[in-house]
Amino acid sequence: MTTRIAVIGAGLMGADHARIVAEDLPGATLQVVCDMDQSRAKSVADSLGATDVASVPEAVIARADVDAVIVASPDFTHTPLSLACIKAGKPVLCEKPLSQKPAECLAVMAAEQAAGRRFVQVGFMRRFDQSYAEMKAALTQGHLGRALMMHNFHRNVETPSADFTGAMAITNSAPHEFDVVRHVLGCEYTSISAFQPKRSDARVAPVVMVLETTEGQLVTIEINNNAAYGYDVRAELVGEAGSVAMNNVAYTRTDMRLASSTRYDADWRSRYHEAYVRQNRDFLHFVNTGEFTKIGSSAWDGYAAAQVAETGARALTSGTKLAVEMIAKPEFYA
Repeated sequence: MTTRIAVIGAGLMGADHARIVAEDLPGATLQVVCDMDQSRAKSVADSLGATDVASVPEAVIARADVDAVIVASPDFTHTPLSLACIKAGKPVLCEKPLSQKPAECLAVMAAEQAAGRRFVQVGFMRRFDQSYAEMKAALTQGHLGRALMMHNFHRNVETPSADFTGAMAITNSAPHEFDVVRHVLGCEYTSISAFQPKRSDARVAPVVMVLETTEGQLVTIEINNNAAYGYDVRAELVGEAGSVAMNNVAYTRTDMRLASSTRYDADWRSRYHEAYVRQNRDFLHFVNTGEFTKIGSSAWDGYAAAQVAETGARALTSGTKLAVEMIAKPEFYA
């Protein structure tokens, strides 16, 4: 017996998800690849041996030969397609963000609660990365004592478009940090401040945020979308008894011409490939057993990331520290 999975979106992320389903998920079948550009869907489907291609996502979700769905289409489609999956009674792994609008995340939560069970796993894959897993383990096993601070930076080679802004760095890039820090520390945020250094050209300057948590810890997050040298994500968790710092992942070192060097990736795909595989296997377990993931993100986590991101964008504009105001966590998501 196999689990038939449809992947909606055949762009960069959708193609990667489709490949993981086809090659790295024993017990799963890549049933449908769906994209508005049917030629792109067919190219991905043919290369991976998918059963079928389609161009209308709502019709794919309703199909009797589809057991579960991975949504990797543009951000604005994530909420309506997640709601369609809930209505159809099918588990969905929705790429982040669930929505950039907290109200839309609340609508997804309301639909799940009305249905009486969880259907939505949000694709914050960093929770499955080995480095963050080791950080969380060091904290929960008591090796660090109580957590005091967590420092994070997230750097990209260059902004994805000419109209990219500092606020978009907070709402588009930083949600990965917002989520994984909550996961590692096991807490929520109470406030956020955001700052940008001045620069003399038109390129988007880095954004630095300082957040306070419900446990009294401090969190710093730097988002630099024009770092130039490569894709680079690191973090350090500081406790009373010591700290754990993430190393840059480099499998080789080159020594020549009186110098030693390691290389950086151009983007996140290689760095987090194994995390995506682990996440998707976790999702498959959820689909097959009905047991919601113990590690991955829920619709509540999607809402939390959206709420702090929206508050952070306002804090950057206002130049003031703002309270992160969230609804009480429903018992449904406990």
